[in-house]
Amino acid sequence: MKLVLTLLLFTVILSGCKSTPPMYMYENYSESFYTLKKESGHEADSQWQSSLENIIKKSNAKAVRVPPGIYANLGYIQLKSNNYPKAIEFFEQEKSIYPESSRFMENLIKKAKVKG
Repeated sequence: MKLVLTLLLFTVILSGCKSTPPMYMYENYSESFYTLKKESGHEADSQWQSSLENIIKKSNAKAVRVPPGIYANLGYIQLKSNNYPKAIEFFEQEKSIYPESSRFMENLIKKAKVKG
């Protein structure tokens, strides 16, 4: 009888455990960043950009927040390409999703406005 109650209690406890959904969808962020640093150049930047855009698409599809820094990295890529309006747009998105990055994003926005 004691064994049956123990098994029943164990079953009830395990059935109450739910796996929590992921907070962010980083996908292959680390691998693609490593590739960028290892193989610098326009092609590496393009691959990095498509990887970041893929993270955004998958995050939106799964209804989770885009991870911190993704929009900032996209803005940096645009800044390097002298596409200042698009860089500012990405920096603004990062700032709106993660207000704690406001000071840093404001500095980058100012630099982009001066250059553009």
